[in-house]
Amino acid sequence: MNVDIFEDERIDDLQFKGLKIIQNINGFCFGIDAVLLADFCKIKKNAEVIDLGTGTGIIPILLSGKSNAKRITGVEIQDEVVDMARRSVSLNDLEEKIEIVKCDIKCVQDSFEKNRYDVVVSNPPYMHSNGLINENDKKAISRHEVLCNLEDVIRGAAYLLKPNGRFFMINRPLRLVDMICYGRQYNLEPKFIRFVHSKANKAPKLVLMEYVKNAKPESKILEPLYVYGEDNKYTKEILDIYSNVSVAE
Repeated sequence: MNVDIFEDERIDDLQFKGLKIIQNINGFCFGIDAVLLADFCKIKKNAEVIDLGTGTGIIPILLSGKSNAKRITGVEIQDEVVDMARRSVSLNDLEEKIEIVKCDIKCVQDSFEKNRYDVVVSNPPYMHSNGLINENDKKAISRHEVLCNLEDVIRGAAYLLKPNGRFFMINRPLRLVDMICYGRQYNLEPKFIRFVHSKANKAPKLVLMEYVKNAKPESKILEPLYVYGEDNKYTKEILDIYSNVSVAE
């Protein structure tokens, strides 16, 4: 399908099932964290999935190719980014499977049904807002807690999830205690935790977490994931993640 591509935008080939995405070269572009999170998800056939803070829609687009979800909704607050995500959905002819909704994560209860979704996904802003950020800067909004914070995301996920539904998130290890404490505060039990390291001899840079709503207290630390090997090239597991065609359960 032909869609408008504006100045400072480009179309990136995801090299996966012919999927593409529109990105602004001066804005926040997706990175490996979105790819890792999409692969970390477990999604049953005909599941209803929602991505909080979808940005340009990278996770819904990846999950459309990796799962048999019935419907995937992306939630984003920035007008320009919402428009870009919607055009990416149209570019891939995915309007019947993906919907991009402009909504404030802090107010999901005003736009979405409670306890509706089987899976919630989020790659939220990692860093605290320090008062020095330009609140109109799309990169700052994507990286820092300018328009929402971690508690807002977890509270929203708890509201949206069905009992025993799953919430998948990626964040920085420095937010680990917050991730666990807020999860339990809103009845989301951290069940699986996996640390992501740049190399085997380096401290973790990212953490993946799977929560289950109303589950019994019990957490499992998974084997660490290493991005680069001694040769400074992607490890086999990372290459496998990029080429993995299914997260269906």
